Amino acid sequence: MDPRTTSLLALFTEGRTRFTKLLDTLTEADLPKKLAPGPNSIGFLVRHIGDVEMLFAKNVFGLKEVQVHAKTVIAQHDTGEWTDLAALKTYVHESAATLQRAIEATSDAEWESVIETKEFGRKTKAEALGRIVTHTAYHAGQLAMIKKYGL
Repeated sequence: MDPRTTSLLALFTEGRTRFTKLLDTLTEADLPKKLAPGPNSIGFLVRHIGDVEMLFAKNVFGLKEVQVHAKTVIAQHDTGEWTDLAALKTYVHESAATLQRAIEATSDAEWESVIETKEFGRKTKAEALGRIVTHTAYHAGQLAMIKKYGL
């Protein structure tokens, strides 16, 4: 792997630890918890993180073979269906591995190539990586607060 790619992969891996450490502490009883008046449950947010990671692997980093049905993005609200902890963990482990594979396949020169999406406009791949890392960390913070204070 190229040096920049190696560094950015380390950033992705470390940036995701807030989420992965929290994920290890979740129980199925935690999944329906919400923090009023917020609409999203822990289960929804875990699935959402996986959905967005898969979308990034496919649409931002170009892994066209990735099959993703981003249910949380499509629904745009919590449908209450995210209650199977084992399935959620499997999905977010898969999404992380898929995004990692996409990062590893990116050459140092490609990090400055510009991509454009309707969600966030024009960004270099390096900037887009920053976006997905902070997206996951942002929702990990929400998850921690809901786990601690939610009902």
